[in-house]
Amino acid sequence: MKTIIQPVRRNLEFHLPKDRIGDWHAGGAHVSHFFNALSIFFPDGERFFIDSVRHYRDRIHDPELGESVRGFIGQEAMHGREHEEYNDALVAKGLPADRYGRIVIRLLKFLTRFTPKSMQLATTIALEHLTAILANMVLSEPRSLEGAEPRYAAIWKWHALEETEHKAVAYDVYQQVLGGGLSGYLHRCLALLTATFIFWMMVIPFHIGLVRREGQLFNIRGWIKVTNFLWGSPGALRRIIPDWLDYFKPGFHPWDHDNAHYLADIDSLVGEVAAYDNAVTGATA
Repeated sequence: MKTIIQPVRRNLEFHLPKDRIGDWHAGGAHVSHFFNALSIFFPDGERFFIDSVRHYRDRIHDPELGESVRGFIGQEAMHGREHEEYNDALVAKGLPADRYGRIVIRLLKFLTRFTPKSMQLATTIALEHLTAILANMVLSEPRSLEGAEPRYAAIWKWHALEETEHKAVAYDVYQQVLGGGLSGYLHRCLALLTATFIFWMMVIPFHIGLVRREGQLFNIRGWIKVTNFLWGSPGALRRIIPDWLDYFKPGFHPWDHDNAHYLADIDSLVGEVAAYDNAVTGATA
C-alpha cells in the first residue's frame, strides 16, 4: 500500500522557556519528566531513522514513495534539531540528559555496526510504529496536554502531527525493498518485540533519574499522578495497547489506523508557533 499523505518539511522554532522544563505539564514534575525522558531519544534516534531509510533510497522506484522519503528525512531532521534544544534545557537545569543521551548513542552505534541494514530498517519501522501510536494518543486525547505551558504543548503536538503525517513512509520502504512475505513479517514482528522491550527498559530509568535529580523521588503523590496519567485517566499507555497489538496482523499497514483528520490542525499550529517566534524576535530587537 502506498503512503496516502505526503510529509512536508516545516522549519519551526519553538523558543522553549528553559525555566519551565521541569514543570511544564499541568500534571506536575513527574508527568513533565515522562515526556522529557522521551525527548532524550529523539535527536539521535531520528538520525538513525534517516540513515536506515536513506540506505535504501536507490532501490525505491516509485516516484511518490521517493518524494515521501524526502519529506520524511526533512521532518525527522527538524524534529532532531528542536529536541536538541529541548534537551539542552534539561542539561541547563542540571539534569543528566546529556549522560542519558550518550547511552542512546552507544546503543545506536552498536546497532549500526553489528546488525544488517535490513534489521536497522525493521527496527526503524518498529519504533516509528511506537511513536505513531503515542502521537495518536496525544492528538486524540485533549487531556494529554491540557493546561500545559503553551510552547511545550506546541512542540509535542507538532511532533505528533508530523509523526502521523509520515507514519507509513519507512514501513512502505520496508515493504517495497525487503518484501511483505513470511520472512518480512516475522522480521518486523521480532523487531517490534525487541525494540519495545529495550525502549521501555531505557525510558523507565531515565524517567526515574530525572525525577530523582529534581528531588522528587519520594514524592508519592507525584508518582500516583503520573501512574494515573499513564494507566488510569487519560491512560496514555493503556490506550495504545490495542494499536500496538495490531502491528502483528499479517496484513497490517500504518494507515489501517486512519487518523489523517488530525492533520487539519497543522496550519493553525504553524500560525501559533510563528506568533511565538515573532514575540521573541520583537522582544530581542
